[in-house]
Amino acid sequence: MLTVTVPLGSRAYPIHIAPGLLAGAAQHLAPLCPRGTVAVVTDVNVAALHLPAFRAGLESAGLGVEVIVLPAGEATKSWANLELVTERLLALGVERGDAVVALGGGVIGDLTGFAASILRRGCRFVQVPTTLLAQVDSSVGGKTAINAAAGKNLVGAFHQPALVLIDPDTLKTLPLRQLRAGYAEVVKYGLIGDAAFFGWCEANSAALLAGEGALLAEAIATSCRAKALVVAADERETGDTRALLNLGHTFGHAFEAEAGFSDRLLHGEGVALGMALAFDLSVARGLCPPADALRVRAHLASAGFGLSPQRLGLAAPAERLIAHMKQDKKMRAGILPFILVHGIGEAFVARDVPIAEVEAWLEKAIASPGELEDIGV
Repeated sequence: MLTVTVPLGSRAYPIHIAPGLLAGAAQHLAPLCPRGTVAVVTDVNVAALHLPAFRAGLESAGLGVEVIVLPAGEATKSWANLELVTERLLALGVERGDAVVALGGGVIGDLTGFAASILRRGCRFVQVPTTLLAQVDSSVGGKTAINAAAGKNLVGAFHQPALVLIDPDTLKTLPLRQLRAGYAEVVKYGLIGDAAFFGWCEANSAALLAGEGALLAEAIATSCRAKALVVAADERETGDTRALLNLGHTFGHAFEAEAGFSDRLLHGEGVALGMALAFDLSVARGLCPPADALRVRAHLASAGFGLSPQRLGLAAPAERLIAHMKQDKKMRAGILPFILVHGIGEAFVARDVPIAEVEAWLEKAIASPGELEDIGV
């Protein structure tokens, strides 16, 4: 078993990574369940695939299991489901000292974590992520949220989990599209600060996306180590360190909003498109060598990502995309920072980019038919 620690002093917590950990979770969860009962929040898809083994492992260790099953999909991160989960947890008698378990992808982790943050003014929760995206990103770091009409993740709280349990075997049931969406977040860690890891991704992406277990475990552990260090340095994103994790997200969230936060564009797909655009904008501003932007596009395209808004059917007016971006949580005094790059592995926060400049640039970028999408395929 690989273990990565998120070093937050008295609130430090481990991330355990091991095949078969889903069925063997009881030994890690039992110390967090003083009343001998585990409340589990999951969705219908994950419940069908993984709940039986998870429940059997807990019950065989003498733990009681109460389950809340929600619909699958981004739309689940809503006020209505937040109310449903909190009311059900209260009806189950969940106390502050108990641990609520989020079994699923980023949607379930975000919603359950937020519910735990407000339940009785804060109770413990455990992340058991079952998608690659959640395993390498959303399950670590304590960002919890639901979506609002104005945009994605705009209502939430920082609430760190007590424990993260990652079983790479759960990825065997993941559709390729979902696995690829999670891979975008893996690539991100190389692009923001580890050029050597990006090179590793270039060399291993095909086997990783084919489900090679050892490579998946290595990618997960490397990503979690990188995020743990960032979270420890800037837990609540008050400085620039944690903001770097948003590379591609400002653009990506805008296109997700255009897609109605639906399966038309998965979060990781939006991030991939957004990272390509962030490199392109950096080139346009004379900050990044064009060869680096081409290399990034080539790799993302070879991994199967669509990188042209036009081809993706998301060629919205730049003015409307900018309106989505202005809802970004990083806005300060009317200034929207952008995560740009000096090259691969050299991301930084730019606070001097005029919105009008980005809007004019986006008009041209969106009009492009996307010839660069096919580089390297």
